[in-house]
Amino acid sequence: MVSNSDASLNKAPLPEGTLSVGVGLFISGITAYVFFKVGQEALGKEGFKPIVVLWFAAFALMPGFFMPVEQELGRALAHRRALDQGGRPVLVRMLMLATGLGALLLTGLLIASPWLTREFFEGYGIVTLALIIALFAYVPFHLVRGIASGSGRFVAYGLTLGIDGTARLAACTVLWLAGIDSPGPYALAVVLAPIAAIAVVAARHETRTDDGPPAEFSEVSGNLGWLLLGSVMGAALVNAGPLGVDVLADSTETAKVTVFGNGVLLARVPLFLFQAVQAALLPRLARLAAKGDLDEFREGLSLLLKVVAAVAVLGTIGAFALGPPVLDLVYEGGLDRRTITLLALASGVYMVALAIAQAVIALRGHRLVALGWATGVAAFLVVTAVSSDDLYLRVEAGLVAASTVALVIFGMSLRSLMSAGHAPDADGFSDGIADAPLKP
Repeated sequence: MVSNSDASLNKAPLPEGTLSVGVGLFISGITAYVFFKVGQEALGKEGFKPIVVLWFAAFALMPGFFMPVEQELGRALAHRRALDQGGRPVLVRMLMLATGLGALLLTGLLIASPWLTREFFEGYGIVTLALIIALFAYVPFHLVRGIASGSGRFVAYGLTLGIDGTARLAACTVLWLAGIDSPGPYALAVVLAPIAAIAVVAARHETRTDDGPPAEFSEVSGNLGWLLLGSVMGAALVNAGPLGVDVLADSTETAKVTVFGNGVLLARVPLFLFQAVQAALLPRLARLAAKGDLDEFREGLSLLLKVVAAVAVLGTIGAFALGPPVLDLVYEGGLDRRTITLLALASGVYMVALAIAQAVIALRGHRLVALGWATGVAAFLVVTAVSSDDLYLRVEAGLVAASTVALVIFGMSLRSLMSAGHAPDADGFSDGIADAPLKP
């Protein structure tokens, strides 16, 4: 028999916060596409290449390292809120953890900075500096988002998404209209935009937390290490395409990196839609996970996977049918039908793999997910190295192979865990959501 509370939850047209977060995601996605257009108008395809590489490098590193911190903070704050306990001690603990991760990443970037400047950023040291500065913007940015989600302040969460993208586009547009034709200022616009979002949310007093009982690190998932590894590997894989082209391209193929980045951005439309699907369906799965009912969880997961698979298929078909003319219209082309279709296929397979990975984590399979993403990255490196002499095709093949390998590992892991009778739990499901470091 279904209780009145369960019935009302199932009838609710939208889970709490879906609209606010959805609007923020929409603004974030649209501004990303327009930013690439304005930047190339200002710098040209060759001049914009360091910004393309910075974009994909920053959004591999920052969400990869700090999305788990954001999600764990949000989960711990939400748990305390349910107990009517203040969450400031939890924030202090997570700030310590984020600072430690940031210091580790900063050390690595400083050591690698001469190589990054020379090999990736066309000799522009200021672009390397921008990547380093990104740490000081995105660590507090993810902490603020964790506070907003854990405190139930979904309007504030949506604002962080929307203002981040809007501020970046506005700065880029001003630079373009002012006739600035050096990559440095645009690089700074990429990484400093989160500060505007933080300032607005803080001015609304949405970052406040109340004092409460002392917090121990036991309030954070005991699987945080596996979560971090999986998050970093997953973020690396979804951003690997343009970086791989940059590594393999010679000095006469600079513009090809930008062109490929445009294609990757367009191919991510299904991933962008996936985030909206998550916002609508994951809260229901979270409730089922909290009940620990494997049969109901299986039914809810089946619905999610059907929707995700449909989005992936439609995205791939759409890329085949409309990809080249859309690229011609928006970014003045540069990619053929094969390339844009394979990029969309890779994104679609990645999306399905990501959905299954979240379910595996909900069943406490953190280690298996980290292994799956790491194996996917290894597959990308191997296939890209040996598959072809064609610059684009070898990277496209690597992306498709990597996503497929990860999907197979996650599918086998999910089947094994369910066959063994592993029941989902709410904390594990929250960890699963952390394993989704996406950026349009």
